[in-house]
Amino acid sequence: MRFYEETQKQYENPSYDREAVRQLLCQELAAAPYKIVVLDDDPTGVQTVHDVSVYTDWSYANILAGFMEEERTFYILTNSRAMTKEETTKLHQTIARAVARASRETGTPFLLISRGDSTLRGHYPLETQVLFDTLLSAGAECPDGEILIPYFQAGGRYTVENIHYVRYGDTLIPAGETEFAKDRTFGYQASDLRDYIEEKTEGRYGADRVAVISLESLRQMDYDGITGQLMELDGFDKMIVNALEPSDLEVFCVSLYRALQQGKRFLFRTAADFVKAVSGISDRAPLRGEELVDAHNPHGGIVVVGSHTAKTTEQMNRLHGMPNLEFVEFDSDLVLKDRLDEEVARVVEISEQAIRNGKTVVAYTKRTLLCVQEDTKEDALLRSVKISEAVLHLVGDLKVCPAFVVAKGGITSSDIGVKALKVEKARVPGQILPGIPVWKTGEESTFPGIAYVIFPGNVGDPESLKQVVETLTESQNGGKACEK
Repeated sequence: MRFYEETQKQYENPSYDREAVRQLLCQELAAAPYKIVVLDDDPTGVQTVHDVSVYTDWSYANILAGFMEEERTFYILTNSRAMTKEETTKLHQTIARAVARASRETGTPFLLISRGDSTLRGHYPLETQVLFDTLLSAGAECPDGEILIPYFQAGGRYTVENIHYVRYGDTLIPAGETEFAKDRTFGYQASDLRDYIEEKTEGRYGADRVAVISLESLRQMDYDGITGQLMELDGFDKMIVNALEPSDLEVFCVSLYRALQQGKRFLFRTAADFVKAVSGISDRAPLRGEELVDAHNPHGGIVVVGSHTAKTTEQMNRLHGMPNLEFVEFDSDLVLKDRLDEEVARVVEISEQAIRNGKTVVAYTKRTLLCVQEDTKEDALLRSVKISEAVLHLVGDLKVCPAFVVAKGGITSSDIGVKALKVEKARVPGQILPGIPVWKTGEESTFPGIAYVIFPGNVGDPESLKQVVETLTESQNGGKACEK
């Protein structure tokens, strides 16, 4: 991490008073009337927040309920990263109209955040453009600009001199050179966020037109200068924000609220850390095992690994050698032979027996990504959805209540949370490790009151998954458990 440390030293300002920044942001938040609505394209976006609600559908009743909550911020899980362009277009039109209506009926202005992947994958710029167009047609206040902030500390995603980096161990790699940039559905080439916007908008917004909030201006706490840059945005202009630590976002948010007070309006495409900063959500220590797992449940848990990233595979391999685990491979390649149903039945039978015997099951898809000749992006996405729909049955078809559920990977965690566990509204108590959030399932769930750990495929160190499983199993000592 020499580059990170050298960059911090380069931009460090002796007068950069982080506590004073935080207090100033609190003052701005106290006067801010906004409901913050976060559209999360997979369930991992709650990885920096606590004590917030997540709604797993986008009905008007749920969106209105979110506006009526006491908390400043609520999430709507869209899972749009697993959708086609047509599906996500319709979804975002529906949500934008509902948000505009709820705002009118409650008299509450709103900030709308499109929470996307910190490694820059997803339906961008489609989703924010649809939101802009729909809000305009719905008669809502028209956003003057779009602000892109993919910084995410726990995942090692930093933006320095406009280049977005991804941490691999002790090394920072420009995002465009990583495995994430080679994603077959959402791939890209640029690491400079200005070039990324030009690339993704197919030249409609040239790199030279993208406004930049520099680390230098943030570390100098140039609130007036940053506010001035925000005031200049018009016609859905684009802006990127550099960031190396949470206080950088807090400085930006002070200026943002000042620009909002002067009548400016914006849409946001950001990673998880911006939501925490703009909402003024405090830090919280990692959750302990006794806060999450019933110590009297004699059953084991289940860990479902769907993500194919190299990081995920390495993390899963570190589980080998741990006591009381049972590994079961789910042959996801059987999608080509239309035999996923029988494979689900096989894995579920093995899992149920192990869970009843107090073992924690590690069920995982094949580690080699399936490649098909003359494949298209749409076909690859649709095939991955079929596999995801099968994987969710590895939990949903269980007839025994696991002590906990861990899902590894964004699409995997969404399908299991919504379709297998049937969660309609979740509360987020916090994170089990930095960047790894937990839902508590409600009474409506398939397995009420258990901890559901959402482990992003691109987050954590090699030992992180092992640490999560150790935390969840350390407090179990036998007792009574439930059956479906």
